Parts: sequence; structure tokens; C-alpha cells
Amino acid sequence: MFIHCQLLIAILVLTLDGPVHAGEIINGREAVAHSRPYMVLLYMYKDSGKLTHCGGFLLNEDFVMTAAHCQAKSYEVVLGVHNVHNSNGNQRIPVAQAFPHEDFNEIDFTNDIMLLKLSSKAKFTENVKAIALADKDDVVLPKSCLVSGWGRTETQNISSLLMEVDVTLIDDKQCAENNCYCSLAGTGPGNGDSGGPLVCDGEKAYGVVSTMVKPHSDHPSIYTFIKIPSYRSWINSTMTNASKSSDARDY
Repeated sequence: MFIHCQLLIAILVLTLDGPVHAGEIINGREAVAHSRPYMVLLYMYKDSGKLTHCGGFLLNEDFVMTAAHCQAKSYEVVLGVHNVHNSNGNQRIPVAQAFPHEDFNEIDFTNDIMLLKLSSKAKFTENVKAIALADKDDVVLPKSCLVSGWGRTETQNISSLLMEVDVTLIDDKQCAENNCYCSLAGTGPGNGDSGGPLVCDGEKAYGVVSTMVKPHSDHPSIYTFIKIPSYRSWINSTMTNASKSSDARDY
């Protein structure tokens, strides 16, 4: 199977506004409570006043990573969540600045990656920790991966509990050339899971949950994940420049 991310017939985003199937993590399971302390529940406030959500993950005490198509007028991140109805120990922090990739394409969803700078520092606890990122030298296709999130259920706009599921990546030349990882649909993320991490070998974040795509009618749908090793230079420079700008404003 050879899939070119820029030639897909149907691209279905996995935010709550997306038209994909109404299920939480598809064929998944409840995560062990607080076993994924890097997970971020990202509330997005639209111009219309509508509230939606995406996933995200904590890189350090100042920055969260998510998908560029999870853009909104303003944001609030919630850290330390397992059950959304239990706020004990949660940290709610507004986002000071959003940095979507400057080459993000809203048509084909290439470069679907975004950094969020928090308005105040996250406090690391047993339930709030950062995750390491795969390095630019991590070029071998990872073998053991999973995704997690609070995607929509059949009866709720948000899953009450953090769900997770194992995914198997496919070795696809065109996905690789377009800085994507891909997996066959049927087992993977659902609506509301965009922006969450693809976590692979050694508990590193290798990808960002992006979209579900259907190349054409006689091919199966696939999930796409933005390939973090291809964006390490952008990630590092964006965080460095944002931190310098913030330090300058403090004087």
C-alpha cells in the first residue's frame, strides 16, 4: 500500500468537530489510572464561544505539544487527569501562546504539529510528568506503539476515563516521505483524540495523532501521525525562541 498524504480523497480530522466514527479510542481499554502522567486534556475555546477538546502531551514545565488543526481562540490545559469528573490533584493552566507549524496545510494536513506555551509552569508530581521525544536519529520504524485519549463516546462528548490502545505502524514509503507514520484504521484514535502522543519503544513520543484518511473507496482507511523525529529542529528552535521572547518581556 502506498499512500501520499497530499493526494488523499478524504481527510477526517479527529477533533470533536470531525466527522469520524463516534467512539472513544477504537477497540481500546481503560488506561491504568495516572500511568500516563504526560497526557494533557486540552480545552479549546472557539470564536463562536463553542468549547471543544483535543489531546496533548507535556514536554517540560513550560510547553505542551498537540496537533496544528487543534487551533482555537484560546486554550486551557488540564494536567494530572484520569477521570474527567474527578478534579483532585488536577492542574488547570491557560495557554499564553500557540505556535502552529508555519507550513501547516489545512487542506492536506501536512505539518500538523503545534506547540503551546503555558502561562505558568506546570508542577511536576507523581501524576504530572513530561515525556521524552524521539530524536531525529530515531529513523527505524518503531514496533510497539500505543495512543491514548479522552475521545468522544456514543453517549458523551468526552470519555470520562483515559483510554488507550495498541497500534501497529505500517512500513509505507510515501507516509515516510511526508513525515508521517501510518497505521490501518479499526484500532486506534477516535474523535477528540487529535494531538495526543504516539508513544513507542522506550516510552518516547514518536508521533502526534493527526487524522484518519481514506485514499479511495477500495482502500482501507488509515490513521496518520506526524513524525516527531522529522520536526526536532523545529521543536527545539520554537521552544528556544519562545522562551527568549518571554524572558525579554519579563524585564
